[in-house]
Amino acid sequence: MKNQQTSKTGLIALLAFVCMALTACASVTEDKAANWSPNKIYAEAKSEANDGAYDKAIPLYEKLEGRAAGTPLAQQAQLDKAYAQFKNGDQAQAIATIDRFLKLHPASPALDYALYLKGTVNFSDNLGFFGSYTKQDLSERDQKAAKESFDAYKELVAKYPESKYSSDAKQRMTYIVNSLALYEVHVAKYYFSRGAYVAAINRAQLAITDYRDVPALEEAMYIIYRSYEALDIAQLRDDAKRIMETSFPKSELLLSGNKSVTRSWWKIW
Repeated sequence: MKNQQTSKTGLIALLAFVCMALTACASVTEDKAANWSPNKIYAEAKSEANDGAYDKAIPLYEKLEGRAAGTPLAQQAQLDKAYAQFKNGDQAQAIATIDRFLKLHPASPALDYALYLKGTVNFSDNLGFFGSYTKQDLSERDQKAAKESFDAYKELVAKYPESKYSSDAKQRMTYIVNSLALYEVHVAKYYFSRGAYVAAINRAQLAITDYRDVPALEEAMYIIYRSYEALDIAQLRDDAKRIMETSFPKSELLLSGNKSVTRSWWKIW
């Protein structure tokens, strides 16, 4: 009986200790920013972001959005939150935050930055997209983010030509167009390497139709020429060669008699 009473006493003591521990944990997780001013919240969020602690900065920006609703500071917090989400590796959430900003604040003086940030989030997401091609089948790779990046930059340049972000946006637009054209050429080469010459012609023609004055078009035309040659369609082969000689009179592909269209695609940049 005495042992049972001792065990009961020990169990009660253990439960009391657990309760105390839980209470202590609750006090640790207490919202330390509850009594902070909006300016202090913003300063702390910026400090966390500057230190690379984006996961800590994001909830502070969210708190500030609610605390300073309807003020320029809340708008700034929303944009800074989008940037923090982007740097934290959550592109989808960053885009959602930017789209919400664009919808809620159509007259904001920071619209040029919001468009630039939207383009940059998608652009950065596609650095891997454009830089990771190997010998795998890429014929169905999604180009949605690249085109959305281009559209955001295009809107920025059209609406805010004097913006400090417009010059960089133009350069990135050129890169995206070149990359998208090169993507089509890469797919055409993929089809050519597997003997799907009609598919190769169609994809190469798509690059020529959709894009103008980009480096990839030389190889697109060469793929068309070589595909008609492989199909033994003499008239179309000669027409393609004539167009290529006119459009690219100094083309090394023709001048050197290079018959390969399977070299590493990224080396033609």
